[in-house]
Amino acid sequence: MKRKSKLVLGGAAAAVLTAVSMGAGPVLAQNDKGMDKPVTLTAVLTELNGSGASGTATAVVKNQKIEHIEVHATGLTPDAPHAQHIHYGNDALNECPTLAQDANKDGRINTVEGVPAYGPVVVSLNTTGDTTPASFLDVARFPVAHDGVFNYSRDNIEFTDVAGTGYPGAGGLGTAKQIADSIRDGEGVLVIHGLDYDGNGTYNFSDPEGGSELSDDLPAEATDPAVCGVLR
Repeated sequence: MKRKSKLVLGGAAAAVLTAVSMGAGPVLAQNDKGMDKPVTLTAVLTELNGSGASGTATAVVKNQKIEHIEVHATGLTPDAPHAQHIHYGNDALNECPTLAQDANKDGRINTVEGVPAYGPVVVSLNTTGDTTPASFLDVARFPVAHDGVFNYSRDNIEFTDVAGTGYPGAGGLGTAKQIADSIRDGEGVLVIHGLDYDGNGTYNFSDPEGGSELSDDLPAEATDPAVCGVLR
């Protein structure tokens, strides 16, 4: 009998994703000149884990705010919710992962295995409510891909201080300004999660993927990355 997955992931698992860091790296000097001018960033989203999905994203960033963001994706698991985030780490590669990050050599990249490439979550791209990393798997507030497609947009998302982003100091805390400046510089990675490996039309705990590394209450199908692109 298949277990039903819970829709909301608690704080313990959120701490795993936001606190994973790969050692303190150098802090890049930030240039404040022109920070008050909006910058438009775009990403081409390509499949991960053989999802067959693709898409595009556009974000307008000014100071410490995303004034507007749009994500358009196709080929996703139909009629299922898809968590999506902007990832960034001061000591991450700030790029999409490859099978080189498949630490346990099982032929797929789970969320935590991808962190050295794309960094921890700094923004949750929910449809409503909180957009901080605390909401990174509040699945009920993420877009549903009707017939495998979703068109997402949201305005006025504030960057916040995020621990575990690899900066020197207590907890690897990155300030909202440091994170926003790095996103403006083209180091943010947009990732959409969730894919139906066995093609049965739902996220489940069937082998070989089983449960998510983030929580025993969620299947890996609900949390594994399906699409990725760098916002430049």
